[in-house]
Amino acid sequence: MSAKIPVTILTGFLGAGKTTLLNRLLGQPVLADAAVLINEFGAVAVDHHLVQKIDEAIVVLDSGCLCCSVRGEMATSLRDLFMRRLRREIPSFSRVLIETSGLADPAPTIHTLREDFFLADRYRMDAVLTAVAVTHFVDQLDRHREVLRQVALADDLLLTKCDLATDEQISDVGRRLQRINPGARQIEVRAGQLAAASDIFANGFYDRAEEAARVVPWLAEQRVAELLASDGFRPDARATRHDAQVRAFVIRFAEPVAWADFTEAIDLLLDTCGPRILRLKGLVAVTGEPGPRVVQCVQHVRYPEWSLPAWPDADRRSRLVLIVDALAREIVDGAFAAFCGVTVSRDPLAAGNPRVSSPAAGR
Repeated sequence: MSAKIPVTILTGFLGAGKTTLLNRLLGQPVLADAAVLINEFGAVAVDHHLVQKIDEAIVVLDSGCLCCSVRGEMATSLRDLFMRRLRREIPSFSRVLIETSGLADPAPTIHTLREDFFLADRYRMDAVLTAVAVTHFVDQLDRHREVLRQVALADDLLLTKCDLATDEQISDVGRRLQRINPGARQIEVRAGQLAAASDIFANGFYDRAEEAARVVPWLAEQRVAELLASDGFRPDARATRHDAQVRAFVIRFAEPVAWADFTEAIDLLLDTCGPRILRLKGLVAVTGEPGPRVVQCVQHVRYPEWSLPAWPDADRRSRLVLIVDALAREIVDGAFAAFCGVTVSRDPLAAGNPRVSSPAAGR
């Protein structure tokens, strides 16, 4: 895994400040030898960085980065980029940053990196960064469903234009983002500047953890449970028509399960409810294995699981953290109970408020 080239996706709706943010990131040491893929050169103002144009599709920036225009399929662009690197037609690069269009759902890009055999052998997903304009987020969320998916799939949420917003606006948007994706870190961005840009790269959210302890913050189950149990996280009239249907919850079951039974339950859920399962991640206690298996799903795709040699904490129960869109929790509970023969329990911290929000809340 360490030999594969890490890929970070930078997404965010139109007007989220990705152009400004990308320009700032290009000057960071962590991206000194990166390849940056954008939709078209004209879409991002990087002209002042250009020092050498290799051809119509690739330029070298003064930071040392390659900047590439994605024309056609992203998979084709990544294959071509790797082969030209191998043939030494372009400078070597140690990571890739993909800037998506403002209307893009990042899930297909994630799927491509996993399902394309050529790419899966050479690249690995590192993280999804979603830029959110604090000054426009509420209106965008209510009008455009793409915003919801971009936020739900984020590992880090970059709150842009904080310098143009009031403290009240920032707090309100922060609460809404927690309602949609409680496990994602929220990082404020002012005038396109990040306090520590290196913190958002090389996180390995989609990879095997080098140490079992890294899985705990990645899973963020305790954070989800605490937010669900807090009064400040209860449904309110401010929920828009989109985020009112999003729920985040943690389910647990104490009994170890046969892996075949668990995968049958998961695959049935993904086949029948995939578009509504925005993200699922968790630890599963498998019969006869000393440590848990780590699972992750994005919409209808289940990524290859991996085993930890030992549990990362004292809790030996299986636990899954889900972000779903208009999907009843009872359906999820029922699938595991039926196929795995387990008793599904809700986190005690969240027992009084199992939903992030309800479609009827505040209506």
